[in-house]
Amino acid sequence: MADAEHKFFEDFEIGESTMTNARTITETDIVMHAMHSGDWQPHHTNEEFAKEQPFRTRIAHGNLTFCVSTGLIFQSSSENPNIMAYGYDKIRYPSPVFPGDTIKVEVKVIDKQPHHKSKTHGILTQSETTTNQRGETVAYVEHKLFVTRRTPAED
Repeated sequence: MADAEHKFFEDFEIGESTMTNARTITETDIVMHAMHSGDWQPHHTNEEFAKEQPFRTRIAHGNLTFCVSTGLIFQSSSENPNIMAYGYDKIRYPSPVFPGDTIKVEVKVIDKQPHHKSKTHGILTQSETTTNQRGETVAYVEHKLFVTRRTPAED
């Protein structure tokens, strides 16, 4: 097998999984994300408004959770020049993230397919399930990756 830092398409096995480190979502994360994104919706940034909403307190932006989850994945894996993002499917936020929640991500290979146009790359699909400290799923995405083959595909 290729060294761990430079896995090729052939080296990935369906079912293999890893778990990232954990990170706590802070008040600062929420404010900075609102500043960067321009999303100042009151359920993220106005505690008094949020008290009257279903969760009774502010919640983190869904795409903040997604961004932090992605960062946790990158921090937990080695750089690999053989892998590029191809896209994301089925992004869902089934439970909210509150300031002070600690999240981590389980990454699992769920599919491998040849690329329809490229003999030198394949498409790897990972499920990325983000959970909080209570074990609740707070984000789920299927991440498609464009991965270099060690040996080009045959016709």
